[in-house]
Amino acid sequence: MTMDEIIGFVDGLDGVLTFRPAPGDGSPEISWGDTFFYYSPDGVVPATTQPFATIVTKNYPGDEASRLDRPEAFRVNVSPGKETFIRWTGHEPREAATAKADPSAADTVIAHPVYGTIGWLAVVNPGPRTEAAVRDLLSTAYRLARSRYERRADAAR
Repeated sequence: MTMDEIIGFVDGLDGVLTFRPAPGDGSPEISWGDTFFYYSPDGVVPATTQPFATIVTKNYPGDEASRLDRPEAFRVNVSPGKETFIRWTGHEPREAATAKADPSAADTVIAHPVYGTIGWLAVVNPGPRTEAAVRDLLSTAYRLARSRYERRADAAR
């Protein structure tokens, strides 16, 4: 799976805002080249909501274990909810720090090396083994984000 295929898949979901930071848009330079997916039917990056998925193309400070400094390396990060996290990892998110998975292994669903403790999953360079899983995880995270948005909108009425 390429980054463009992932972006195209998520862009095809109703109400998704895909944010790709770039020079001149006010975003921090370190985020340039990465992609952030929000459920935002009004097309505005939410001020108080985290993305439901991201694609990162480089190491961030404190997040080097996936070795994204390798040529062509990228990582899809997804927040699919606690139940899905447990199904994929076999443990609670709070136990993610003790997981033994190699965070640099390609085409493998793992607890996110930094945000696994809050239920995020990750895949470095998704390929044939994880393509269907990545699509399913992204769909699940999207549905959860949409549901949260709708609950908040209903509560505000």
